[in-house]
Amino acid sequence: DETEFRNFIVWLEDQKIRHYKIEDRGNLRNIHSDDWPKSFEKYMKDVNCPFKIQERQETVDWLLGLAVRLEYGDNADKYKDSTPDGAKNTENTAKNAEPLINLDVNNPDFKAGVMALANLLQIQRHDDYLVMLKERLTQDAIAKASQSKEGLPVALEKHILGFDTGDAVINEAARILRLLHIEELRELQTKINEAIVAVQAIIADPKTDHRLGKVGR
Repeated sequence: DETEFRNFIVWLEDQKIRHYKIEDRGNLRNIHSDDWPKSFEKYMKDVNCPFKIQERQETVDWLLGLAVRLEYGDNADKYKDSTPDGAKNTENTAKNAEPLINLDVNNPDFKAGVMALANLLQIQRHDDYLVMLKERLTQDAIAKASQSKEGLPVALEKHILGFDTGDAVINEAARILRLLHIEELRELQTKINEAIVAVQAIIADPKTDHRLGKVGR
């Protein structure tokens, strides 16, 4: 809305930027004037904005950045020691950093989440969801996962997950699990192909005697 945009510019200048003296803000405050665009264009030049008046989004973003810098400069002592709300409580910070420490494996939501994830990733399910997790955490599984393998790096963002958990971190973990599962399937397929080739090598080009009903020498 043009009127709201003009009021917004006036508010920024009056309350935060304050580039003009109060008596010099008349033309900018006269938002209903046909000459307001010219006054605004002059204002943009005066505050050294690198964008044109037609570039509304860029202009607004730049002016907001200028206002924030000026606000901080006027109240540096107030803001310099500020910390995010989540970091004020050390205990909460530690808890947020290690979400698995206080994980309740008996929570029905956790069980449902494990089963849902297994279903989404097309991993073989087990009646006992803890057994399904333990199979992934055995010494053999850990040792296998720890073995370094040469290969090309994978750009996770290029692989479409096919579903959204609502959490970016979990989505990325799901992509990794799906790729690992696909790798295991490919290894299995390779072994199956090797077995087929071995069997074919044994039975290939046999000496057949139809009269004796025998296959072989």
